Amino acid sequence: MISQSAQTQLKLFVLDTNVILHDARSFQNFEEHDVALPITVLEELDRFKKGNEDINFQAREFLRQIDQMTGDVLSEEGAELGENQGRLRVVITNEIDHRLHQVFLHDSPDNRILNTALHLQHYVKDRRVILITKDTNLRMKAKSLGLQAQDYVSDKIESSDSLYTGRRTLENITTDQIDRFYQASGHVQLGDFPEVAEPFANENFVLKNGSKSVLATFNREEQALRRIEKYSPYGIKPRNAEQVFAIRALMDDNIKLVTLAGKAGTGKTLLALSSALACSSAYRQILLARPVVPLSNRDLGYLPGDISAKMDPYMQPLFDNLSVIRHQFNDSDKEAQRINRMLEQEKLVITPLAYIRGRSLQRMYMIVDEAQNLTPHEVKTIITRAGEGTKIVFTGDIYQIDHPYLDSLSNGLSYMINRMKGQDLYAHISLEKGERSELADIASELL
Repeated sequence: MISQSAQTQLKLFVLDTNVILHDARSFQNFEEHDVALPITVLEELDRFKKGNEDINFQAREFLRQIDQMTGDVLSEEGAELGENQGRLRVVITNEIDHRLHQVFLHDSPDNRILNTALHLQHYVKDRRVILITKDTNLRMKAKSLGLQAQDYVSDKIESSDSLYTGRRTLENITTDQIDRFYQASGHVQLGDFPEVAEPFANENFVLKNGSKSVLATFNREEQALRRIEKYSPYGIKPRNAEQVFAIRALMDDNIKLVTLAGKAGTGKTLLALSSALACSSAYRQILLARPVVPLSNRDLGYLPGDISAKMDPYMQPLFDNLSVIRHQFNDSDKEAQRINRMLEQEKLVITPLAYIRGRSLQRMYMIVDEAQNLTPHEVKTIITRAGEGTKIVFTGDIYQIDHPYLDSLSNGLSYMINRMKGQDLYAHISLEKGERSELADIASELL
């Protein structure tokens, strides 16, 4: 059993640079405990100030807040973070901890940050010193030297296994109950279905009785279950119930925010793009974007060629999805000609996500692919730019993340699904059934 004194012991959290680049307000989330900022972190933040990426914004925002908070002088005691909160101090030390010197010989920003934390652990006896970093390797190094280290978890969900799926299958529904959906109105009051317990707004249901079934969605305003009709937007036919649910949400004018999560081959991007094309008359532009996360997170400047050549490999999957839709039609068909015309007139635009930062999104159907590579702050930034008449769709696989400091619990897609469920203007579907090929399904499961 942990003693009360151990439970209430004050802590001193040492922040790594990547925590601040992830969340500029992270230093405000440690309750009554103190926060230490190694001088190396300020040096690293200086390198990230310029640019239009989210990390550049986070660096600038953090430095602005600290400057405003500390005034003319940042004393050794630090600055108060607020009522019932601790203090923030910048730590400068030239003393090299002997444990670090014996094990990690080379000089690096990570080792300097680690050295600062070890220095504080040695000299600050009234607080438990904890290094906060999103760098798994740095956490391992800290623990190997006897220093407690943790991930930054303020915006993490508790479990990806219990993440909202947006759909349920209910067995043993009576034949009479199912038949009601095929009568005049196509909807049944929730009170007639005690089996449907505490549904979320726009949650979907497969209601089954042996070989007989019906697909339905919950309308919270009407407190009713509505039968879902099957649509094939732009020639793309849904192959399973999950895809039927997804298309309904993607084509519903009342749903302004949609998330689709699933492994490769489940049809996330294809369904979103075909639905957008089918609804295009209601929008000024269709915007299909994805974040660019180069292999090993190296800057694009390392790659050969001009900016177009650098971007092409990352944007090609989006063009591939458009090609699949085009091939549903002959070149002379009006649908194929319409796609070509939309591309020429820039009513259909495929672009890196970074290129739309700062834009006001008015009357757009926007699809953000690979959303698992976005931070919660990036997701919030995109959604809060949505103007009147805009619909935003995020697609991705929370288990296939290229970003070095995100995982299935901390990425923006998981965070959004967890926080937005139950809102009337939001719908989510988890897609599990791969539809590319038997080989692709086996590879996704076994490799």
